[in-house]
Amino acid sequence: MTILNMKIPDLAGKAILITGASTGIGAALAREFAQQGAKIGLHYNSSVEAAEKLAEEIKANGGTVTLIRADACNSAEIKRAVEEFAAVHGGLDGLINNAGGMVKRVSYEDVTDEDYDQIMDLNARSVIVASKAAIPFLKANGGFIINTTSVAARNGAGGGAGLYGSSKSFVANVTKGMAKELIAHDIRVNAVAPGVITTPFHERYSTQAQMDAMLATVPQGRLGVAEDCVGAYVFLASKALSGYIIGQTLEVNGGQLMP
Repeated sequence: MTILNMKIPDLAGKAILITGASTGIGAALAREFAQQGAKIGLHYNSSVEAAEKLAEEIKANGGTVTLIRADACNSAEIKRAVEEFAAVHGGLDGLINNAGGMVKRVSYEDVTDEDYDQIMDLNARSVIVASKAAIPFLKANGGFIINTTSVAARNGAGGGAGLYGSSKSFVANVTKGMAKELIAHDIRVNAVAPGVITTPFHERYSTQAQMDAMLATVPQGRLGVAEDCVGAYVFLASKALSGYIIGQTLEVNGGQLMP
């Protein structure tokens, strides 16, 4: 059974590449879209064991999945990942730009050129490169791009996450610009902005004290889990459900931010 407990008819058979899909939100998306009958491109890089285990799980549940390893910070590799997946399935119906990470907590006072390059390459340039590679395939039959931004893009972040938040703000604005350009080709571009989601992201970068402080800002009274984000992506992927929604960012944050 899907997380959503329902089938979305126009997702079945679609070829959808999800970057950063081995853990966290990406993994939850891979499971759900596979259960919806989509053919999944499961992109990963360092989390080899997690990616392989997830692919086995999807296949065991009757899903179709293609594992694709590539460094999202390397333009040539992420371009290859898109083209490789499209070659396997004879095209591409959707791209979810989910690869990203904080890389490190660093204050603006202490940020170096190397820090800037690593954070922006992973979170910002990868979206541009992957989308550019996907556009020729998406033009063929129309399709969608969904970018993952963050609540940090709206509130400036904090605790050394400012540059990460700025990179996600870049993604939010790119979403609007792409949406304007690509809708003429029937390519719908939108984004999802998760709030504080308990995934390996925060296990790696946030202390318990930081998590407690963030929890105190969430009106719903709990931190999110990856599955809380799934519905927003599925909604934006389905033309039947969101065909007239263009260039928007859906906030999934338990009320932490109400723009």
